[in-house]
Amino acid sequence: MTFRHQTTMDIGLTDHPLRFAITEEMHLRKIPRFNSPAAVLQFVMLSGEDGAKRDRQHAETLCKHFAAAQPRSGKYFTARLAHLHFVWERHTEASTYTFIREGRTESLLDDTLLRELPAQWLSAMPGTVLRATRVAVVRADEVSMDELERRFPPDDLVLCEVEMGRARICSDFKLHADGFGRLVIIDQGLRGNEGARLLQRLQELGNYRNMALLGLPVAQSFSAKLSKLEQELATLTHKIASSDTNDSDVLDEITRLAAELARITAETNYRMSASRAYAELCYERLSALRVTGVEGYQTLTDFTERRFSPAVRTCESFSRRLSDLLQRTLWTSSLLRTRVETRLEVQSRDLLSSMNRRTNLQLRLQQTVEGLSVAAISYYVVGLLRYMFEPLQPLIPAWAPRTLLSITGVLAVIVIVWLNVRRVRKHIQATD
Repeated sequence: MTFRHQTTMDIGLTDHPLRFAITEEMHLRKIPRFNSPAAVLQFVMLSGEDGAKRDRQHAETLCKHFAAAQPRSGKYFTARLAHLHFVWERHTEASTYTFIREGRTESLLDDTLLRELPAQWLSAMPGTVLRATRVAVVRADEVSMDELERRFPPDDLVLCEVEMGRARICSDFKLHADGFGRLVIIDQGLRGNEGARLLQRLQELGNYRNMALLGLPVAQSFSAKLSKLEQELATLTHKIASSDTNDSDVLDEITRLAAELARITAETNYRMSASRAYAELCYERLSALRVTGVEGYQTLTDFTERRFSPAVRTCESFSRRLSDLLQRTLWTSSLLRTRVETRLEVQSRDLLSSMNRRTNLQLRLQQTVEGLSVAAISYYVVGLLRYMFEPLQPLIPAWAPRTLLSITGVLAVIVIVWLNVRRVRKHIQATD
């Protein structure tokens, strides 16, 4: 009797659109299990962030050449090509092509595996070679120290034990005349898939190391430019401290400097961030290897600390330096803005003072004009009254116009006119 388990959909649950993708991600990026001895060949091809589709198509072409099963879609797949294991893996800006051939070869680190791959396919690999490595996985009784020292210069030889002494690694981490790096893994008791995990960690360590080091030439190439910009910023700061500096000219220079820093940041930020991330991965892989020393030889940890770490610190220093220069530019710009605002406030204060003085003068002039207006209007009113009373003089001799227009009458007219002018002014002010 066959029992069928109910799925999450059967019981009415809805899966997140990314559920299966993220679960599969946890089980990707594995090298297939293999036995010692074995030969390994790996290419790391830098093809850019837009090269994933082209790289995958090229990897699938190799599978078709060997009539292998069509791999599933994704950023990773393994295939069996006759008696070869093939692993293709896509990273953010590069792809790795790994080939594993179990069994003995004619000699240590020879071309046996390379000759089994189509030459035309190899020459057509998209991108540029960032790293190419020959790896030999051998048992302890199949290689001697004399042979290793013939393969690698003794002064550059890195020899140490990993995986709690169950394996040794040997390399000089240099490019040889054939354009390949060389690595020998000596199996001293690896069990199960420990060999595959060890190979993957070592290759990831080397690959991430090279990816991280891509930032070093960038940092070095822009270092002189940053020094020049730092000097220019110091000069601008000194100009702001001078009282006779033209603010407009300084603003133009700061704007130009800020634009140049923004351009450098745009050109280098991705590379510096990537270098920092890859460096962290390198140190994680190095820690997972559990390296122990072999007397008389430098270890992988020593090699990394002596050569890789200074390069990483150079990139970090460049990033901090660029960030600091950007911040100082902002401070200088803020200082100039404060200076301009202060000057504008002084100009506004002086303008308000001038306006107050002008207003006071206008008020006094207005008061003077009002007084003159009262006098003029009163004069015309008294004249009109005189013309009005003169015809009455024969009828009422005792009330002569001169008597009617005595000082008391004139004063009364002036008061009435003044009150009316004042009333009109208040009405206008109330309307405003």
